[in-house]
This record gives sequence, C-alpha cells and structure tokens, in this order.
Amino acid sequence: MEDKKCIKPIIESLLFAHEKPLTIENIEEVIPALERDEIAAIMAELMEEYNEADGKGIQVIEIANGYQMCTKKQYEQYIKKLLTDPKPKKISKPALETLSIIAYKQPITRAEIEALRGVESSGAIRSLLEARFIKIGGRKDAPGRPIIYMTTEDFLIYFGLKNLSELPPLHEVKQLMEKK
Repeated sequence: MEDKKCIKPIIESLLFAHEKPLTIENIEEVIPALERDEIAAIMAELMEEYNEADGKGIQVIEIANGYQMCTKKQYEQYIKKLLTDPKPKKISKPALETLSIIAYKQPITRAEIEALRGVESSGAIRSLLEARFIKIGGRKDAPGRPIIYMTTEDFLIYFGLKNLSELPPLHEVKQLMEKK
C-alpha cells in the first residue's frame, strides 16, 4: 500500500486530472486499500484546505454526487477571457419547461411530459438530449414499452447541484414561474 503521507496528494492529483466529478467509488477503484470513511475524511480536508485558503485560485467542491477541483467564482472573468468559446449552453423556454418536468418527475415518458405540458415535446426533448442534460433511462414496463427520460450528471453540474435533493421545492418553482 502507498505511504499514508502520499495518499492525500494522490487523491489531489486524481481530482486535478479528472474532468468530471470524482466519486468515492472512483477513488476506491484506484486505491482499493482505502476505506470509504478515510476517503471522505481526506476529501473534507482537501475541501477545507482549498476553499478556506487565501491566495489560491482553485477550490474543491462537492457536486453531482462527487468531488471536483475547479476555479473560484471570483476569478470567473479571467477564465472567460482565456477561453476561446465560453458560450454557456442556451436553453429555450420550452426546453427549460420540459427539463423541469423531467427533473421533478423522472423517470418519465414523452407522453407523460406532454400530458403535463399540454403540448408536443419531441423538439425540446431532442435539444435536451443533444445538450446532454437528459438521457434515455430505459423503457417503461407498459404497453408499447415507451422510452423513459432522466437527468444526467451534466444537468447537475450545469445547475451546480450535488444531487437531485438540492432541487428547490416544486411549489417555489411554480411561484417563480407564475411571476414571469
């Protein structure tokens, strides 16, 4: 087994190298001698060290059921200047409405989405699939075996959520929608 003093820098390097959030299970696969609670403790230390430290431009955050190293928000303007194509994904109002329904009601079929929206939704579903905010989650055990849709890790990352339990309560979303 690796020397205990080397474990934290190893995990730190894994976070740095991995482009998506790194789960405790991912770390266990790379360092099987570590227990889950040891990994969780190291992650807590790294989050504290990076997030509390002045003079560091990066932080470790918990997002999409994992951990990720990313830049601090206050340096966003400089990152945008550096990137050649910093265009955020655009979501149309029909697609956003469809995404909201999928996020709160998943897994859900196109027919169920359309029943809730009251309009045809294949275009919105197609654009959400292309943006990788949703994925096909299988088929429903019902006549015709319709496809079911679910949100993805990219959805969580885009909206800055650790997991779906961080979605605001549905009644708050309805109140916001009524104000617009």
